[in-house]
Amino acid sequence: MQKPSIPKGTRDFSPEEMARRNYIFDTIREVYRLYGFRQIETPAMENLSTLMGKYGEEGDKLLFKILNSGDFLSAMSHDDLTEGNAVKTANKISEKGLRYDLTVPFARYVVMHRNEITFPFKRFQIQPVWRADRPQKGRYREFFQCDADIVGSDSLLNEVELIQIMDEVFTRLDICVQMKLNNRKILAGIAEIIGEADKITDITVAIDKLDKIGLEKVNEELIAKGISKESLDKLQPILLLSGTTEEKLAKLREVLAESETGLKGIDEMSFIFEKAGKLTLKNEVTLDLTLARGLNYYTGAIIEVKALEVEIGSITGGGRYDNLTGIFGLSGVSGVGISFGADRIYDVLNQLNRFPGDFTRASDLLFVNFGEKEADYLLPVIMQLRRAGISCELYPEAAKMKKQLSYADSNHIPFVALVGENEMKEGNMTLKNMVTGEQQCVTLNEVLAIVGHQTK
Repeated sequence: MQKPSIPKGTRDFSPEEMARRNYIFDTIREVYRLYGFRQIETPAMENLSTLMGKYGEEGDKLLFKILNSGDFLSAMSHDDLTEGNAVKTANKISEKGLRYDLTVPFARYVVMHRNEITFPFKRFQIQPVWRADRPQKGRYREFFQCDADIVGSDSLLNEVELIQIMDEVFTRLDICVQMKLNNRKILAGIAEIIGEADKITDITVAIDKLDKIGLEKVNEELIAKGISKESLDKLQPILLLSGTTEEKLAKLREVLAESETGLKGIDEMSFIFEKAGKLTLKNEVTLDLTLARGLNYYTGAIIEVKALEVEIGSITGGGRYDNLTGIFGLSGVSGVGISFGADRIYDVLNQLNRFPGDFTRASDLLFVNFGEKEADYLLPVIMQLRRAGISCELYPEAAKMKKQLSYADSNHIPFVALVGENEMKEGNMTLKNMVTGEQQCVTLNEVLAIVGHQTK
């Protein structure tokens, strides 16, 4: 018989792992709510017409397509199946796909629900997404995104607020990060100045890989995309600009003096950095001109967060998009958003051993089961404790004491209560601390005080 397995790039999560994952989700959720964001959810699958063409050519290739239900081959001719055009065939047998991110479905949601929404609309969404990528360390085919977006406002104060949110989340999670910013208008200005305005997508996709593959390989990729040697020479000093953010912006203002788009991007960045400079942020915010983020829908500021103590890809990203809802028939709605990569954040916290150690237990208190009479006595007691907020359980069988205590140990339950005939007569119980081994005779009120205090 074949052993059970799961698809590559997907994972099962144990109770301990889920406790840790929920620590991340709850931290992000709390900070989002602190800033006035409200939660929505969208379906796991969308119509392919919603998803295709929104992520660039590379993104389209990574979409998981879902076969039409029923006899999906009945509408296809022999020629359709044998002509060898995989894209055309796929379009005929698949009308839906798993969502690739949460931003495009959100844009679709905004257009469909525009009459119910008050703008600016601040939403957050914590759900899984799927990409047919090659699985590797820190990169999965099924993973969670934790998005926050503000749509219906052009104000750059929204970008400043998102910087604060990222700073707050990573401070709470005790991860030191660098928040990198750039602007698509600056990149468009650079493409214009070097004489390759029509190749802006090729240029951004290539330079976004600078960190991963190095300058030489990026240059090779740009030449392969048809960028001239002359244009490439003009690009090098811009990519390698150094100095403080103010110095970089000042040099760029000279370089891009002939590009109206480029200058607008510099103005936007100057505003964001000036406002962020007034805040007491715990993490560094820096301008990185090699940051491009390979998604086609960004039109303004682009954001990426790197963990400083661990070698891993970006753990948060985002940016400003002006045209996304226009694709679905609603123009003039600008948006800006970020997405926390929960899976990579998990890996970072794991490597740094920064998870709190006290939240993986199932219960605060286990009652030993001595038999039916004792169980009947305990059921209302346990109900009372649960109503008071103490997580507790009764072992389901009157098994050997060793087995019941072993269960408490395996599930990291810090306290065990023993209630036998004497305790029932006296109206008290013997409470055992599983960490210290100490035992004491206590009343129900004392249990509430001891267990409640110790497990907070």
